[in-house]
Amino acid sequence: MGSYSFGMVGIPWIIVTEIFPINVKGSARTLCNLLNWFASCLVSYTFNFLFEWSLAGTFFIYSSICGLGVLFIAKLVPETKGRTLEEIQSSLTDILQ
Repeated sequence: MGSYSFGMVGIPWIIVTEIFPINVKGSARTLCNLLNWFASCLVSYTFNFLFEWSLAGTFFIYSSICGLGVLFIAKLVPETKGRTLEEIQSSLTDILQ
């Protein structure tokens, strides 16, 4: 839980604040917060069951999920430094088409 809290938990909020336009930022943040809490609850709920099953297996399952998250971010999340919101949205449109 500590590693998750220091690592992956803040990324959705960073992405939401940089990618979405102002008129949908409130709704996007709400949805992001809901999904983030759901993921935290899912990790908390499944950890004890997986830990009883296998210590190494639990580590590899959670580390694989984090690795997939890193790949997703590296491949699909655009760089936003020094770019306008319109440039970011056009690059996202190019990715989705």
